[in-house]
Amino acid sequence: MFKNYEIVDSFEKLPSPAYVCEEELLEKNLKLLKKVQDETGVKILLALKGFAMHSTFDLCKKYLRGCCASGLHEALLAKEEFGGEVHTYSPAFKNEEIDEIISISNHLVFNSFNQLKRYKDKAFGKVSLGVRLNPEYSSVEVDLYNPCAPNSRLGITKANFDESQLQFLEGFHFHALCEQNVDALEGALANFEKNFSQYFSQLKWVNFGGGHHITRADYDVEGLIKLLKDFKAMYPHLEVYMEPGEAVGWQTGYLVATVLDVINNGMDLAILDTSAEAHMPDTLAMPYRAMIRDSALPLEKKYTYRLGGNTCLAGDIVGDYSFDKPLNVGDRIILEDMIHYTMVKTTTFNGIKLPSIVIKTKEGSYKIVKNFGYEDYKMRLS
Repeated sequence: MFKNYEIVDSFEKLPSPAYVCEEELLEKNLKLLKKVQDETGVKILLALKGFAMHSTFDLCKKYLRGCCASGLHEALLAKEEFGGEVHTYSPAFKNEEIDEIISISNHLVFNSFNQLKRYKDKAFGKVSLGVRLNPEYSSVEVDLYNPCAPNSRLGITKANFDESQLQFLEGFHFHALCEQNVDALEGALANFEKNFSQYFSQLKWVNFGGGHHITRADYDVEGLIKLLKDFKAMYPHLEVYMEPGEAVGWQTGYLVATVLDVINNGMDLAILDTSAEAHMPDTLAMPYRAMIRDSALPLEKKYTYRLGGNTCLAGDIVGDYSFDKPLNVGDRIILEDMIHYTMVKTTTFNGIKLPSIVIKTKEGSYKIVKNFGYEDYKMRLS
C-alpha cells in the first residue's frame, strides 16, 4: 500500500505542515517494549487510539503481539495492516457492527454487564470474552484523562459486579492510568486484586490496559518487570496483556510548521501554517505546553512571540515562546513529540489542510508517505 513513496534527501524539502516520525527512535521504543515482553512473558499490544501510523506497522509487528482497538474501524485497521492478535473494547457496541467485530477479534471486552448480556449469544464460543473493570483507584490529575474519576462511565465497579455472568467470561481488563510510572500501576493493581482476585481462578487472561509510560526516560522499567513477574508467579494460569499507546510513539518525531506572518498587537505574534485546534488539540484540552526546538519560556531569550494557528478560532494559540533570533516569514518551527496521540486527533476544521505524514529513515532520507488536500476535507462532509 505504501510502495510509491516520494523520497527527499533533506529537511528543507519537506512539505509543511508535516508530522515526521523517526524510524530509529520508533525502533528504540519497540526494542524496549520487547525486552519487557521477553523477560516477563507478558504480551504487549499496540493501542491504536494512541498510535495508528500504519505505514510503520511492518516495523512494529516485528516487536509487538498485535493491536487493541476501540471499535470496528480500528479493529479493521489492525486486521488488515498489522496482523497478530486483535483485542476490541468499546464503551458500547452497536448492533450493526457487532457481528463484524466478533469475526475479526480475538478478545472482545464489554464495558458493562448490560452489553455482555445483549451480545453474549452472538459472541460466546467465537471470541474470548472479557469485561472492563474499574479498580476505583484514581491517580490521574486531569479528570479529562482519568478513567477512574468519580462517576466514570468506563468500567464496572465492585458494587456492580454480576457474578452470574462469570460463566461467559475468560478475562478481565482494567485501565486506570494516563502516561504514568510503575508506582501508579502498583496502586491500581493492588486495588484491582483486592476487589476482583477472588474470580481469577475462573479466568484465562488479564489485561492491564494502557497509560504505562514505559519508554519515558525516568520510567522504572526494572520495577515493572519485577511487578509483572511477581503477578505471573502468583497467578501462573493467567495470560497477561498490556496495551500502551503513548509508549510506542513517545518522542519518536515532531510536527514541522512554517511561519506565514508576523504581526504586533501589544506583543509580537507569529501565525503558523498549522493549528493547535485542528492539529494538536491536547495543547488546548489538557492543556499542556508543547516543546519547540531551540525555544525557551517567554522573555528568557531575546525575542518573544505568541504562536498562533491559521484558523478563525480566537483561542487557536500554541503558546508564548522566546527565541535567540527574530522569526521571519518562511522560517520553520519544530514542535517536538507530536507523534503519539496528536496524529490520531487531527481535524480539517476551517478546511485547514491536514499535515503530511513523513518517515525519516535510519539512513537519513525522508519518505513522504501521505500528502493531504481538498478531497480529504470534502469527503468527510456531504
